[in-house]
Amino acid sequence: MSATGWIRERLAGPVPGAVPGAVTGTWPKTALALPFIGMLLVVSLDYFSNSSVTVEPAITAVPALAAVVSRRTWYPLVIGLFTELAAFVMALYNDVLGQSVHTATVFAIALVAGIGWVSATLRLRQEKALADAQVVAEIARRVLLRPVPDRVGSVRAAVHYAAAAAHARIGGDLYEVVNTRHGVRAVVGDVRGKGLNAVETAAAVLGAFREAAHQEPELAKVAGWLAVSLDRALHENDHPGVEEEFVTLVLIGVGPDDVAEIVNCGHPAPLLLRADEPVRALESAESVPPLGVLDPADVRPPVHRVRVHPGDRVLLFTDGVIEARDHRGVFYPLAERLPQVASGGPVEILDRIHDDVVRHVGRTLGDDAAMLLLQYEPTAHHLPHQPDHQAAAPA
Repeated sequence: MSATGWIRERLAGPVPGAVPGAVTGTWPKTALALPFIGMLLVVSLDYFSNSSVTVEPAITAVPALAAVVSRRTWYPLVIGLFTELAAFVMALYNDVLGQSVHTATVFAIALVAGIGWVSATLRLRQEKALADAQVVAEIARRVLLRPVPDRVGSVRAAVHYAAAAAHARIGGDLYEVVNTRHGVRAVVGDVRGKGLNAVETAAAVLGAFREAAHQEPELAKVAGWLAVSLDRALHENDHPGVEEEFVTLVLIGVGPDDVAEIVNCGHPAPLLLRADEPVRALESAESVPPLGVLDPADVRPPVHRVRVHPGDRVLLFTDGVIEARDHRGVFYPLAERLPQVASGGPVEILDRIHDDVVRHVGRTLGDDAAMLLLQYEPTAHHLPHQPDHQAAAPA
């Protein structure tokens, strides 16, 4: 199916899995009867009213209601014709056919029907433009933030991303997981700011990571590679306020020796979930500023190493999760809530965390929020080599 056909399909009906009417403002088909119901109510009120004053002018609201509930441009005009007919019937019944109140009602119905036709036309054009923008955003998201497979080397992986910009589907947060000859390597980062500049910066960092993760045997040198690429991208793209641009990120590598290496550059520390143990933050002894603050030649972050066991889960996230506040201004306590929602597979865990954050905030999140969960499940191919301690007996 072409992109245009896909757009038309999106406009023709609700998006699977989305809230009805959230994007295109569509109403259920039963709502098309509302103008007729409103017309019937006005006519009945005029018929059963004992007052000498006619309520005929109230019927002018019916074409406006038709423009609201319908996505067909001709529907307000058709309802306008039925409304004019009902107005003439009411005028004959009340014997006001030649009076100014009836004449004003007739002109008002025609005017409202015309305005409804114009508003419906403009709304459909805006919905089509929004659908086109969503196609572009979806393509950009799949190019920049590629889907993470369920199994990457020795780990199971899942990601959950929510952009702050409505319908944008992409923002300044970044993530990636790759399987290299040095083991599984992943990154989660947060670009300062929002908008197109943040997306361009995230693209530069991700492109550098996808290359450096395969080339550099040391994880700290991967961070140095990212710092160089970020500095070059910021100056080449001539970003406004380039001196204030920076990226916080955390790198993690899981090698074949059951050891996870973590490099943190000004980012929230990952959380380790291990059975029968409290949640532990994998923090380095030395704090390092975000990339873009120091000269790339001075970026030498320490490497924090921790031994992992089968079933261990490491959660990497951006500050959009832990800085989500409720109506009292209380931050979301991720480390405290994690044991209560950490059940099921990686995808289910991230879905539960996101739902719990939304319940805590009470509304949609105001900042980009990305979460990456790695669950260490090595297969026989990924298990570390066990030396044979049984030496052969001498002949």
